[in-house]
Amino acid sequence: MRLVLSDHARFEAARRGIEEATVRSVAQAPEQVLPLRPGREVRQSRMTLPPAGKLYLVRVVVDTGPDAEVIVTVYRTSKIDKYWSTS
Repeated sequence: MRLVLSDHARFEAARRGIEEATVRSVAQAPEQVLPLRPGREVRQSRMTLPPAGKLYLVRVVVDTGPDAEVIVTVYRTSKIDKYWSTS
């Protein structure tokens, strides 16, 4: 399936200091996939990110379609326990 990075996602990744390679890595091979609604899901992975080397949860919001998966936005959070699904 083709993976497309939206202009908004590219802008937010740059603004938040998340490399495009990291965004694509999480989108293609996440630790967890959480459905939001039909056709949209959050793909997330725990990662140590520079420059501080701190552990973050990188969350990538993806719209799934028949022809492509579109990365809508991306962000990182240190509140891993809040968003990590244990079920």
